[in-house]
Amino acid sequence: MSINVKQLAAEKAVEYVVDGMKVGLGTGSTAYWAIRKLGERVQEGLKITAVATSVASEEQARELGIPLVGFGDIDGLDLTIDGADELNHDLELIKGGGGALLREKIVARGSKQMIVVADESKAVDTLGQFPLPVEIVPFAWEWTVAELAKLGCTVELRSSGDGLYKTDNGNYIADCRFGAIASASELAGSLQNITGVVEHGLFIGIAAMAIIGKQDGSIEIIEREYGE
Repeated sequence: MSINVKQLAAEKAVEYVVDGMKVGLGTGSTAYWAIRKLGERVQEGLKITAVATSVASEEQARELGIPLVGFGDIDGLDLTIDGADELNHDLELIKGGGGALLREKIVARGSKQMIVVADESKAVDTLGQFPLPVEIVPFAWEWTVAELAKLGCTVELRSSGDGLYKTDNGNYIADCRFGAIASASELAGSLQNITGVVEHGLFIGIAAMAIIGKQDGSIEIIEREYGE
């Protein structure tokens, strides 16, 4: 019988959630399993409040009876559990494959701790095999894409059906293929300097722990040392 490694990692992360916590709910195929397990624990009596990083995650949480609160009602979170499209051993991440990178970064940065859940295929030595999602405003998007290309990447606007994909915020996603990313921090700085870029999918110095599920049924845990 095959092992669902995403579920394995996600359910391990949920073990870190305790009564009274304010929890950020991530988005994507691995975060789905974490939300599902949290729903089970809430039904068993776990008392938490939560915020979601996407409309899809919010809808799933509501269906499972997870109490949701507005961002104006809290001043921060204890823990966020979310997935990643790629991660390295320094806990640098590429996120945004699900299109929720801006909301995910806001929620992660507003948390005391972020736990990343992933299957072993997402763990890499060097980021860049997965295209880097960059959220951009629709206005003059052609100019923004041209500026992104100057950084040495191939840019493709994400599509959906017959049109361009739009995030929950009404923006476009530019998927940028850089190849191997030698310095994630330098690239992040360059992206932030482009007018028209709302946010990028490089998460640096944000994740405190990664829980990686493996096909043999084992789990690898990577923790960021204090001060890194």
